[in-house]
Amino acid sequence: MSFIRPEIRAAIWRWREVLTGVAVGALGVCWVLGPGGLLGWLGWVLVIAGVSLVVIGVQRARFRGAVGGVGVVQVDEGQVSYFGPLTGGSAAMSDLARLSLDPRMKPKHWVLEQPGQPPLYIPINAEGVDALFDVFAALPGLKTERMLSGLGDEGTHPIVIWQKTSTQGSVVRLH
Repeated sequence: MSFIRPEIRAAIWRWREVLTGVAVGALGVCWVLGPGGLLGWLGWVLVIAGVSLVVIGVQRARFRGAVGGVGVVQVDEGQVSYFGPLTGGSAAMSDLARLSLDPRMKPKHWVLEQPGQPPLYIPINAEGVDALFDVFAALPGLKTERMLSGLGDEGTHPIVIWQKTSTQGSVVRLH
């Protein structure tokens, strides 16, 4: 028997990094204002760590969004797999050519495209979609704020979040 309502528990779990960051920062402030000395210096480290956790936690909480969608997402060593009731597939992140967000589908879907393969569509509320934040953040040149703002937009066209840059045209030949 739990004394916490399921909605409250879900909100706490969604914002867990932010709450941890606030607690760590508050402990740091107590140590800075309290005894001082060596604990004061460690308190400043805790304040910086707490602020960092809050910033990262806000980004992750914005990414998490709704839950309870269909299908399961699994990430294993750079391979993203989606197992859904009607569709599914996998995409190797090293071969990824484009990442986009399609708001035309209900709910919105992440679209992972790689050459020679059909696009992989993943609903933003699928089970385990939280793991995609770290996978997407590892893409070179990805703008995290663009990805997060795309989740909040109610547009009618797919939004390209990230696209692999071609290095073919940038090679300068001497002869």
